[in-house]
Amino acid sequence: MKVNNQAERLECVKKVKRVVVNVNEVDKAMMHSMTDEGKMDVVCEHFMDLVVNERLAAKLVCTPSNLTELVIGRLVTEGMIAGTEDVESVYVCESGNTAKVFLSKDIVFNYSMENEPTCCTGNQILLKNAQTGDFKRLSKAEWKPEWIFGLANEFAGGSKIHKATKGTHGCYLSVKGEVVFTCEDIGRHNALDKAVGFAAIKGYDPAECILFTTGRVPTDMVKKAVAAKIPVLVSKAVPTDAAVEMAKAYNLTLICRAWPDRYEIFNEAE
Repeated sequence: MKVNNQAERLECVKKVKRVVVNVNEVDKAMMHSMTDEGKMDVVCEHFMDLVVNERLAAKLVCTPSNLTELVIGRLVTEGMIAGTEDVESVYVCESGNTAKVFLSKDIVFNYSMENEPTCCTGNQILLKNAQTGDFKRLSKAEWKPEWIFGLANEFAGGSKIHKATKGTHGCYLSVKGEVVFTCEDIGRHNALDKAVGFAAIKGYDPAECILFTTGRVPTDMVKKAVAAKIPVLVSKAVPTDAAVEMAKAYNLTLICRAWPDRYEIFNEAE
């Protein structure tokens, strides 16, 4: 797979001016004070068209970091590719507003034009792989409590953009207990795709991977893990009822409310 990413140094954080308004404790109903606190860091919102075999496949709203990983991960979790062996080349333009992918195989598309379910950024999926079959049940993977606590501790340590802005989700990739990749994005779906993309690019065996997301887990997040064949999904937040049922159906180990001192197992693979 050839990669030509011309947008590796885009700004992810910018400073904007703000005015802080505080309630006067003497008379909260009538008085307040305004203080010019200068500028603060905010996360950048980036727009990128994903073009596959010269057809517009998706419009993504993301943080402009790890764009190659985002593209590859998105193709994996959408069922368009099994791995990087299905990709001839990836090109990201200098502005980062267009990513072009050429696949090494023919693919039949169905026109979709739908917003990504439960996505908070407005991602739009325009094309689906018409030949994608049903997802297969996952095999039970090895995992240990100390690996889960290690991921939770990694999150507790914070990440660069989130520390500056408090405006991103994070996703962490662990392989056999070692955290090998961390990423951030304004959307939790994008962050998970970046981690999946990194695993595919580096050639990690999905069966040995664990994903940790900082966001809640509805069914579309479970679906991404299943599509990527990653058998353990961990979150510091909570799942939905349908996500738990989907995890059971596909034999995904689902662990949520994971913190440095405790976690809760919502489904353990058979």
